[in-house]
Amino acid sequence: MTFAQSDVTTRAVSTMREYRDIGDWMGGGDALHEVQTVASLPSPTFREKGKTYVSFSTNNYLGLADSPRLVAAARKGLDLYGVGNCESRLLGGNLDVYVELEAKLAALKKKETSLIFATGYLTNLGVLSSLVKPAQSARIYGFRPQCKFNYAYFSDEYNHLSIREGIRLSEVQKFNYRHRDMNHLESLLGKSDAEGKIIVSDGVFSQDGDIAPLPELLDLADRYDAMVYIDDAHGTGVLGAHGSGTSEHFGVTSPRLIQMGTLSKAYGAIGGFIATESYIGDILRLSCSAYSFTSTLPPDQALACIEAIDMVRDEPERRARMWANQQYFLSLMDKLPYRVLSRTTPIVPVFIGDERLCDRFAGLLKDAGIHVDAVKFPAVGIRKARLRVMLNAGHTREQIGRLAGVLEENQGLLAG
Repeated sequence: MTFAQSDVTTRAVSTMREYRDIGDWMGGGDALHEVQTVASLPSPTFREKGKTYVSFSTNNYLGLADSPRLVAAARKGLDLYGVGNCESRLLGGNLDVYVELEAKLAALKKKETSLIFATGYLTNLGVLSSLVKPAQSARIYGFRPQCKFNYAYFSDEYNHLSIREGIRLSEVQKFNYRHRDMNHLESLLGKSDAEGKIIVSDGVFSQDGDIAPLPELLDLADRYDAMVYIDDAHGTGVLGAHGSGTSEHFGVTSPRLIQMGTLSKAYGAIGGFIATESYIGDILRLSCSAYSFTSTLPPDQALACIEAIDMVRDEPERRARMWANQQYFLSLMDKLPYRVLSRTTPIVPVFIGDERLCDRFAGLLKDAGIHVDAVKFPAVGIRKARLRVMLNAGHTREQIGRLAGVLEENQGLLAG
């Protein structure tokens, strides 16, 4: 072996050594986080290793994912278009079904236009990284800005990871404000010299179940000439008189408001979207690579999403059952010594604190045929572990009672 060959081999070993060391330490990937393999999706029951469990950890809030009406819509899409769209929408893949879905989403959110993406996560990565760079793309088409805008993001500290990563990719200044603390946010806005200020918040916070104070956010946006970007992944289809989300819940709208949502939770399918003003949508269609340089959601899923939006409107009893189940669970928990972190959405986190104790509770529930996620660091702070109970339209009172019964039987563990 020549010196050059030896040198290359040494560098290769060095390059891969860290991965091997960490892989060995993790014990093949199961030591730190065991991922269960299931034989069916929760509806809300699912099968794992031949046993049936009840899931209180599914985002399928309204039970649409396996509903015959939604399945029939997706099957129609498969018959019409096949399995997938193998084109960018800018290069021959702009099917009429996508245009119809975007029009429906814009109307749902009372905005001028909307853009759909393959997933909600990709929506936040693509839009938040592109939203602060409009002039860079416009220069390609001959636009010459009169001045340079300096942008900054103002982000709730509990925002979803996809928001934090999208902002990081934007490479602009970011200021974190304390969770739902409008005084802290206002102080940061007042100190900033950025010409373009964008406030970003979850609509419903996925680990805590509480709702962003959208009217106050819009009031600060008016006072400090800012925009507001709301990630309504857990609010769309759930909140509001007709399930339109956080803005309908509060009865507010504004041209300053950009609404993001997902199609993979209450709507039971896959995909993400934003709804906004038409001129912002036009800019993003050309400047956001997550929209223009990739395929979008499969056409059968677009047809399913169109049907799902109609189903939320046509079948209000689904949302009524979901909220009735949430209220019933809260009524049972009110008799027990547990601390419930939120009572305003179908996400009802039961605070445990200690991480090992939280895992123990989750194990006891699993032994009783109930699956509840034990949410721990880094998803939440250290010693802030909780059982994240998520209620949906498909749960029965017997199933909810069984969950509360296991917690009642083991309430003595809290004292330890």
